[in-house]
Amino acid sequence: MYYKKIFIVLSLFLCCIFHTQTLHLYGGVDQKEYLGCLNCDNFDKNSIWNKFSDYGNVFSSKSIWNAYGNYGSTYGPYSPWNSYTSYPPAILDQDGNFFGFLTLNPYKSDRSELELALILCKHHEEIKNDVGSWYERLFR
Repeated sequence: MYYKKIFIVLSLFLCCIFHTQTLHLYGGVDQKEYLGCLNCDNFDKNSIWNKFSDYGNVFSSKSIWNAYGNYGSTYGPYSPWNSYTSYPPAILDQDGNFFGFLTLNPYKSDRSELELALILCKHHEEIKNDVGSWYERLFR
């Protein structure tokens, strides 16, 4: 029972962090290419959850959901979904604080351990097929 209470409190704390800090992705060799907002509303023009935005559209060159792009393919040099990439996107908050790299690469130092990053890595294939319902699942 005690551990269950700790888990609930921790979950609420993580939920609050995700909604009070705006987290952004930056990619490329020097992590200067903006790739969208990780926890913005699905109607936000910068959100990776907005399927009509540059960052949420599966056909956009700036989207991590574009299976054929540098930032979203299994083999893309800057893609979080490339298990061997050396240059995955960095997660930064609105103040520039670093929260690790979004990557499947288990050997990448400073790989993000944020709950949201872990969920994205685990379910990225399913998410890109239905970004909208995953937004609802994660944030509503």
